Amino acid sequence: MDDVKIGEILLPGDEDTRERREEQVRAKFWPTLKRAVRYVPFSRDLVAAYYCAIDPRTPARVRGVLLAALAYFVLPLDFIPDFFVLAGFTDDVAVLATAFRMIQGHIADRHYEAADQALADDPELRADPSK
Repeated sequence: MDDVKIGEILLPGDEDTRERREEQVRAKFWPTLKRAVRYVPFSRDLVAAYYCAIDPRTPARVRGVLLAALAYFVLPLDFIPDFFVLAGFTDDVAVLATAFRMIQGHIADRHYEAADQALADDPELRADPSK
């Protein structure tokens, strides 16, 4: 993936686009994360980004970028299909990492606290399932 494609994916979009993406992300985020948790090296950041994206206090542009990245993560159409387990999430990781760099500093402590709670509450999302 080159920077131009990632840049196109991460366009915040207008209000209608953000609303559509938010619906898609809310519906598909948790099931997708459960399938990918072993392959995404930054699950805590990903869950915090989810909470930041759905937080109405987050600036619209930041929400738009995060929703675009998260929609790319949850939707089945991408450059490398996710059913190719190890390679399938590499493009998702690249898009998410770029989005995180673009909005650095907007994911607040409250988002990380919510992420920590969600990860602690769901055994399928824990890095170490024995805990």
